[in-house]
Amino acid sequence: MELLKGLPLRRTLLAVVLNLLALTLSTTALLGSYWCTGTQKVPKPLCGKTKASQCIGVPIPPDGEASNFTSDESVHYSWETGDDRFAFRYFHTGMWLSCEESLEGPEEKCRSFIELSPPAERGILWLSLGSEMLYISLLLISFILLMVEILHTGNPVCGMKLNAFAAVSSVLSGLLGMVAHMMYSQVFQATVNLGPEDWRPHTWDYGWAFYMAWASFTCCMASAVTTLNTYTKTILEFKRNHIKGYDDSLKENPQHHQCFIQQISSYYEPKGKAFHSVSEGVDFYTDLQQKILQREPELDLDEVLGQTIGEDRC
Repeated sequence: MELLKGLPLRRTLLAVVLNLLALTLSTTALLGSYWCTGTQKVPKPLCGKTKASQCIGVPIPPDGEASNFTSDESVHYSWETGDDRFAFRYFHTGMWLSCEESLEGPEEKCRSFIELSPPAERGILWLSLGSEMLYISLLLISFILLMVEILHTGNPVCGMKLNAFAAVSSVLSGLLGMVAHMMYSQVFQATVNLGPEDWRPHTWDYGWAFYMAWASFTCCMASAVTTLNTYTKTILEFKRNHIKGYDDSLKENPQHHQCFIQQISSYYEPKGKAFHSVSEGVDFYTDLQQKILQREPELDLDEVLGQTIGEDRC
């Protein structure tokens, strides 16, 4: 419990907030259709009873002069040169849909962006969609692990494991999100050049959903760095407490540790002293034999051996 009190709880809470923010931004961006916005240059429709603005007015002769009005004049008027016969309608595109402003009414016309993209780029677009979904899934897993770490305060070792798994999940999700955003940008630029002629934009720019997706990636990587920092701090705290406990025990029992150090040093003696240690073993065995002969015959060999070893102990 003392170690848990020293854990950087504030950094863990900061990682949870950043992870939740990244999860919210990425989900909103995926469901939105404002990754790219712009205008499309389209011909104006003919003016009619329901359409009086942003249209081409064709002169309609009176009923009595209908025979004098030729179709060539109508065709020449409707195909006159200049930008006056063109309109610039607003459009916005996401990963799923592309919606354009309708010149004939207030409603929008939406089409599937997957169908608008070139056939050669559809595989990359599907891969981008899959990476984006996996990115959100790993963010959700990381968020759950961090919440369990905060709520589960009984075992510090389990908390460290949860922290490590959350950090790895955040890093992987950030890499997948970066790849997904870059692949979508490539597919959209290819669609601008090779897409249907009635859809190709005249001017375009990235929308708020695209910037929101990259903001989500930034929050995700910040959460991963914070989580890794928390894990590193916890490991260093463990090592420091372990070394401190070893130093305290060394101060309390100096004779025992001195004996231990002598045993370690004797173990790492040069190999040249091997024959000396063998001769000492022979002398020890001879002394033991003499003690057994001098003492009573009922004395057990194990007792004599134990007493002799006890005398040689530190």
